[in-house]
Amino acid sequence: MSTRRRSDFYREARAHHKGPLAGTRVVELTTTWAGPMCGCLLADFGADVIKVEHPAGEVARRSPPFLPGTDPPVSFMQATVNRNKRSLTLDLHDAAGRDLFLRLAASADVVVENFRPGTLSGWGIGWSELRAMRHDLVLVSISGYGQFGRDSDRVGYDPLAQAASGFLSLNGSPEGEPVKSPTFLGDDLAGLHGALAALAALHHRDRTGEGQHVDVALLDSMLFQSTGYLTLGAMGVDLPRMGNEFRIAAPANTYACSDGRVMAGVLIDAHWKKLARVIGRPELADDPGYATTAARLQRRDQLNQLLGGWLAERTMEEAETAFRAEGIPLDRVRSYAEAARDPHVGDREMLQPVEVEGHPRVPVVGPAAKFSRTPTRVRSGAPALGADTDAILDELGIDEEERRALRQRGVT
Repeated sequence: MSTRRRSDFYREARAHHKGPLAGTRVVELTTTWAGPMCGCLLADFGADVIKVEHPAGEVARRSPPFLPGTDPPVSFMQATVNRNKRSLTLDLHDAAGRDLFLRLAASADVVVENFRPGTLSGWGIGWSELRAMRHDLVLVSISGYGQFGRDSDRVGYDPLAQAASGFLSLNGSPEGEPVKSPTFLGDDLAGLHGALAALAALHHRDRTGEGQHVDVALLDSMLFQSTGYLTLGAMGVDLPRMGNEFRIAAPANTYACSDGRVMAGVLIDAHWKKLARVIGRPELADDPGYATTAARLQRRDQLNQLLGGWLAERTMEEAETAFRAEGIPLDRVRSYAEAARDPHVGDREMLQPVEVEGHPRVPVVGPAAKFSRTPTRVRSGAPALGADTDAILDELGIDEEERRALRQRGVT
């Protein structure tokens, strides 16, 4: 077991640093999950992310389930994906709101939006207007089907991208119906690609002074992350639904122990040799009928019975101990509640207690990437609607009299 400590990794960390994107400003005009996820990553990396919402708030604020004990209720979506951001309310249906948005964009490095293609242009704050305000601006547009193409004007949501990409056809048990991902997979991947593309575009801007419009589609993101299956599909290769089994390995599946289920298996031939000894069948380690991946793929059912039978007679802890001793892959099939209690999840700071809209110590999911020199963290909980409006308008030079007039008109 590794004895490496967190303090060893962060021994050269810069104290009180916000992250590697400190000093970068992002204006986020988004709703629901894909766009907010893009902004979330940039905010976690240290950028000053200003989330612009209608004064009534966006749909994520009203999406259940709500965090236990919060009154007024705080949505799980709001609490997790909008941390480390500031909140500004603007009614973009009002000319004054649009003018303020353009002024804000002129102070930004990146604008992120995930409205239906053409929406921002229809409001007079599209790419042509934004680049006129700042020529080196990066605009990241996230949509269901992209900014061009015959389906670009279609309404696009996460489950539709999962369906259209082919993902749904392979997800689920072989004998069952197609099953969507239980997480917002298409939104998450589009958000990840949007953030990565923003960083690439900023790098280009820093070298050339050129801004650009970045187009990220949920469908494209699902297709890119299809493990090469789009290529196989294009070439007519049959892709049956396999549930928890793997096309490239056997035995590999979920199996029942006496007190729960585990995911276990072998991915390389060296693992098989060790597994054969662990389960008491050393004679199969070098048997030509089992020793290679190609041979084992022909014996899936037999190998599932062999490994499944051995695991059924043992507890998850016994199986885990035996497999770990030999370096063979195995882990418990856990609920999210069980994962939240895992000491290693704590070691990795994947739950960080922060105040969210006045509610102390909400365990918010922490950043995945760790930076030894510029550490990232959940610096602030998701803000209440419009919590930073006055401060941001002050930064734009809007005096109190003008702010009062904007509030009276319902613009902010």
